[in-house]
Amino acid sequence: MSAKGTSPDPGTRQARALNDLPVPSFVGDFVLPGHLQLECGRTLVCPTLRYAVYGQLNAARDNVVLACHALSGSALVGEWWPGLFTNRNQTAGPVTSGLVDLTNDCVVCINLLGSCYGSTGPGSVDPATGQVFGPNFPLISVRDNVRAQAQLLDSLGISSLRLVLGASIGGMQALEWAILYPTRVKRALVLAVAPLNASGLGHNHLQRQAILMDPDWQGGNYSPERPPLRGLAMARQIATITYKSPQLFASRFGRNPNRNGEDPWSLDREGGGLRAGRFDISGYLDHQGEVFHKRFDANSYLAILRTMELWDPVRGYDSAQGAFARIQAEVTFVGIRTDVLFPAAEVRQLAQTVAAAGVRVQYLEMDSDHGHDAFLAEEDKLFKLLS
Repeated sequence: MSAKGTSPDPGTRQARALNDLPVPSFVGDFVLPGHLQLECGRTLVCPTLRYAVYGQLNAARDNVVLACHALSGSALVGEWWPGLFTNRNQTAGPVTSGLVDLTNDCVVCINLLGSCYGSTGPGSVDPATGQVFGPNFPLISVRDNVRAQAQLLDSLGISSLRLVLGASIGGMQALEWAILYPTRVKRALVLAVAPLNASGLGHNHLQRQAILMDPDWQGGNYSPERPPLRGLAMARQIATITYKSPQLFASRFGRNPNRNGEDPWSLDREGGGLRAGRFDISGYLDHQGEVFHKRFDANSYLAILRTMELWDPVRGYDSAQGAFARIQAEVTFVGIRTDVLFPAAEVRQLAQTVAAAGVRVQYLEMDSDHGHDAFLAEEDKLFKLLS
């Protein structure tokens, strides 16, 4: 286990001044000993997990909060989810009440396998071949991630989690933790997630196709100097449609021309009418794609899409009762009223199914026009709901 430098975090938020973001007490790597057996039948040899720790373990090592990140997040949870933390620095910003207080809590966040932010992923070297994994990177499940995370926490002497929480794919991890390690988890917060429905699977398919159809993808063997930027940007634009709500798009963009002055009614330079000025929503989506392809890797995106879409907490058990009856923790589910990726009704149904197995369950619903992204865009509202 050694501390190493990290790249700038992909999800830095502007909710607080940069000098007021929570600072990790440790950022480093844990190399799993031996082979990690994967659900797909393959193994990873001594994979690496990048992780960050905020605050300090107490003597009993029972003050740990495990924060699980979503698709394109990193271990630096203090940068992409600062509202999670209580802010007591009155000189640098307003006093805020998050779910965790670093005067008492120790927060751990672990980068997903498959990511490009420090943990073993498609851009890593396969010890078995000495070559970059690329398209040969194996299928990684949510359970694979949780089992690897458990080994990391074991290495730190952490056997009990006061709280495990996450949204989207992070919520998948939180629920899996409660199922796989029932005696270790006291409370789980499962936010804005349920098994991905047909619409979500369809959007994932389109995102994947956008990357695969980019000539620069080169069957997944692209060079770092020429990655499939156009395909990754298009994938992110498709995803953004699912991250926001129709209500938000209508109020923010409507049918307005792009704010840079383009005219959707204009002809192109050659006088043709098939392409011309963009609407405002088009300019926004193009910007999201451009920003994203500068900070993420296409093969990592493909890997984590697969992790996301294959999650089914009941898979491998005789029934939903058999899976969820294992849980000893108190579990709180949160749906977001305008979420089109993981609709609130489906989150509520999952909560009811877990409760039917005899688990202590609470379901809450967040009222926001931000859609799925509300857990980031309105984090203060979310944490007030949960407090």
